[in-house]
This record gives sequence, C-alpha cells and structure tokens, in this order.
Amino acid sequence: MTTAMNYSPRSMRETEPPANSMPGARLTIISGGQTGADRAALDWAVEKGLAHGGWCPKDRRAEDGAVPNQYALRETPTRNYLQRTEWNARDADGTVVFSLAAKLTGGSLKTVGFARRHRRPWLHLSAALHGQRAAGMLREFLREHDICALNVAGPRASKEPEIEQFVRSVLDQAIGAA
Repeated sequence: MTTAMNYSPRSMRETEPPANSMPGARLTIISGGQTGADRAALDWAVEKGLAHGGWCPKDRRAEDGAVPNQYALRETPTRNYLQRTEWNARDADGTVVFSLAAKLTGGSLKTVGFARRHRRPWLHLSAALHGQRAAGMLREFLREHDICALNVAGPRASKEPEIEQFVRSVLDQAIGAA
C-alpha cells in the first residue's frame, strides 16, 4: 500500500517517535519523479510503506514521458525542472544527492545550490568516493539534522544508468524497513 501525506517539516515534528527509534520510523521521502535517483527513492519508499511526496514539473514531465501516477507528487506551475528541484530542496528538512561519479554536475549540482540557498543541510554520497561508507554517512546525517522529510536527488537514468541500484542499496542499509 502506498503511503502519501503532506510532508511539511513542521507538521512532521508534532508527533515525535521514541528517542531510540530508527531514522525510518518517521521519515518521508521527497523526490521529483525523474528517472534514476529520484524514482529509485520513490520506489523504495513505496515498497517499504514509507510516506513519500514531492514536486514534479507541470504535466508530470520526465525524460521518459510522464511521471507515473503511482507517485504522490504535486505538479509545479511550470514544466521547468529547476522549479521542481528548488521546491523539493526548500520543502525538505535536508537533501541527499546520490551519484556514481565523484563530482556533481547539472541538476545535481543545482540541487546543492538550492539547499544552500534555503539553508537546508545537504549530503553528497558518491559511489566512487564513499562506497561502503555511504550508508553510515546517511544514517548519521539523518540523526544529526533530525531529518523527517528527506529530499533524495541525483542523476537521471540516462546519465548514470546504475544510479538506481546505488540509491536503493544505501537506503536499505541506512534506513531499512520502517
């Protein structure tokens, strides 16, 4: 069953879980619905029964056509990818940007810029740089910043075809089942 909800960071904190709970106990995954890292995170959340949401471009625009309706995403007023990227970074408690490569480029780099602009914590996890340490780094990031709404971003499938596997693996190891 898909769990979708209003993911306002403030409303998420109204009912705190026990202090010893795992990060996934109250986590909402936010993402923009693009192929690659975004969809991997949304699929993972749906499979784990976690709340999910986020903004996608008008008409649910994505590189493979329209973002499937199974994802509880809201459309921005424009088809511009950057508006969706900024609004997801703005509305999250924090952002994790996944990549296979060591250096961020394109929309992934812009995501970090938007997180900075909106004074939200962010973390870049690179398979090349962090490998097996990535899950521990994400777990620490979630705890350190008390993340309830996590924006997950990264390259689209056409740029880094194996990104989906990296995202799913790290989320499984860092958060597991809620």
